[in-house]
Amino acid sequence: MEPITPEQRNALIASYKQEAIHLEMRDVYATDVEKDRFRKWLAGEPADPEEEAEWWRPWLTMRRQHMDSGKTMRRLRVVSEPVTTYIRFEWADAEQLVKAGEDVRWLPRRRASALLLPGNDFWLFDGATVAFTHFSGDGHVTGHELTTDPGIARQCMDAFETAWALGIPHSEYTPT
Repeated sequence: MEPITPEQRNALIASYKQEAIHLEMRDVYATDVEKDRFRKWLAGEPADPEEEAEWWRPWLTMRRQHMDSGKTMRRLRVVSEPVTTYIRFEWADAEQLVKAGEDVRWLPRRRASALLLPGNDFWLFDGATVAFTHFSGDGHVTGHELTTDPGIARQCMDAFETAWALGIPHSEYTPT
């Protein structure tokens, strides 16, 4: 494993060849990129359509390019139920991800008890490159690590595929 910067991880997301998969397993994330939007959402403030369009623009542009090139992206979120307020926020946002061409599923943690999952969230690119994200207990990103070890990549792919099969498509999932 080698440490990588957030920019290096983002470059992998932007440049994969065929498929990117993302496993998210936390009930709270405290990322700086979302904190203002989350704060406003918590306060019940209506979203400014222009601000939202600007916030989403980079991701939607990248996804459009990926889709035009035939690339796929799947995201699986393992969640505790009842869900946290943050997961409700993510669920509301997930519609944008789906519109951007991501396949998003939700896996209630109670359905994941028999699964063997990695200890950290990860992105897996083209079945070969794994970028793990490390978090503090309160949800702040503390670092990223990269590996191209074929055994670890296979374990991550197998864990993801097994969990994916149990996941509920975004259009069918309502958080409780």
